[in-house]
Amino acid sequence: MIVDYLAASVAGSTNPLSQRLREFLAENEPGTRATAIRGASMTASAAAYTNGVAAHGLELDDGYTPGSVHPGAAVIPAVLAVAEATRASIDDAARAVAVAVEVTSRIAAAGHPAVLNAGFHNTGVTGVFGAAAGVVNLLGGNEQQYCDALGLAGSHAGALREYHTAASEVKRLHAGKAARDGVMCGEMAMAGISGPDTVLEGPNGYFSAFARGDWNPDVLLGGLGEDWVCTRTYIKPYPCCRHLHGPIDAALALRETGQFDIDDVESVEVSTFEIATRLRRAPASTLLEAQFSIPFAVAAALRLGSVTLDSFRPECIADARVQQLAARVTIDADANATAAYPHERPATVTVTARDGRTFAHHVSQPLGEPGNPIDDDALSAKFESLVFPIMGESLGSQMLNAAWRGNDITEITAALGA
Repeated sequence: MIVDYLAASVAGSTNPLSQRLREFLAENEPGTRATAIRGASMTASAAAYTNGVAAHGLELDDGYTPGSVHPGAAVIPAVLAVAEATRASIDDAARAVAVAVEVTSRIAAAGHPAVLNAGFHNTGVTGVFGAAAGVVNLLGGNEQQYCDALGLAGSHAGALREYHTAASEVKRLHAGKAARDGVMCGEMAMAGISGPDTVLEGPNGYFSAFARGDWNPDVLLGGLGEDWVCTRTYIKPYPCCRHLHGPIDAALALRETGQFDIDDVESVEVSTFEIATRLRRAPASTLLEAQFSIPFAVAAALRLGSVTLDSFRPECIADARVQQLAARVTIDADANATAAYPHERPATVTVTARDGRTFAHHVSQPLGEPGNPIDDDALSAKFESLVFPIMGESLGSQMLNAAWRGNDITEITAALGA
C-alpha cells in the first residue's frame, strides 16, 4: 500500500489543485518536520494535508470496497509525515499504516452505505479516525491515548459529497484534510488532550450522526486483531472512480475479442449495481466529470483500447469519436449486482452492432481486488509508469527500492522533496 500511495501521490502532485495547495501551505505553514512531495519542508500536519490531496488528486489511490473508502490517501501521508519528523523506521511506519487502514476500513464498512446515502464522503469522515490511530501507534501510545485520539477525530470528521453536483475538485481535499487532522488528533492525544471514549457508538457519536443509527457493530469489531481487513484493499489499474473499473474491464475484454468493429457499434448497455448507475454523466467535459462517468470510461476503453492518464487529458475527453460513442451508452441497475455490492462490484457490458449481433462480457470483481489481484511486479510497473516521467528513473528507483526493501524513512523522504 505504501508503494501504491507513493505512485499515486507523485503523479497527483502534478494536479493544478495540488500545486496551488502546496504553494499555499509552504507560505503559510513552513516548517522542518516533514516533506511535501516535490515541494518544501513543512509542519507535519501541512505535509500530510498536501500529500493526501496529491494521493487523491488523480483517482489513482487504493480503496476498500465494503466501505467504499480510500484509506491509503487519508492515512499514509499522516503516518509518513510523523515518521519523518520522528525519524521512525519504515517497519514502524508500515505497522502504523496497517493499524490506520484497519481502523478506517472497519468504520467505513460498518456504516456503509448509510453514511454515503446521508451525503457524506467516507474517505473524509472515516479517514481521520484511522490517521489518528496510526499516529498514536507510531508514537507508542497507550490504550487511553488511542481512545482520546479517536474521540478527538470524531469532532474533526467531515466531508460532503456535494462535489458531485458541480464536479468540484474539493473532493481531492477530503483525503488531505483527514490526514492533516489525523496528525493533529494523534499528537494532541499523546500530549494529554482528551476526547470521548464513546465517540463511535454514543447517542451523539459518529454512527448516530453520520449513519443515522444504521450501522453494523459486527463489521466494526468482528475478528478485530485476528481478521485483518486491511489486507483486502484494492489497487487501481485505471485513474478513475472504482465503480467504473468493472465496466472498463468488461469493455476492454470485449474489444480484445476482435469480433466487431468499433465504428459499427449501435449501442452499449452497462448493467451494474445501483450506486454505480448514478455515474451516468454524458457528455463529460472536465477531468472530474470524466473520472466519474461510466459512459465516458466505457467509450474510451472501446475506442482507445486502454484507460490511462492520457485518456483523461482534455483533448481525449473532448475527442468527438469518444463523445459520440459515450452518447450511445446506457446504464441500468441489475438486481443481482446490487445484492452483491459492496462485497463485489459486478458489471456486464453488452455491445450491439448495427447488424443486430450482440456481444456481452461479465465481470464479478474488477482487476485489483483481492479476488482478482495485481501482483507486486504489476504494482512496480504502475509505480514506474507514474513516477519515472516526473522524478526521473534514478530518484524513482531509489524510492521504489526503499519502499519495498529498505528501513530508513529518509531514503523515501529525501527523494520525495526533489
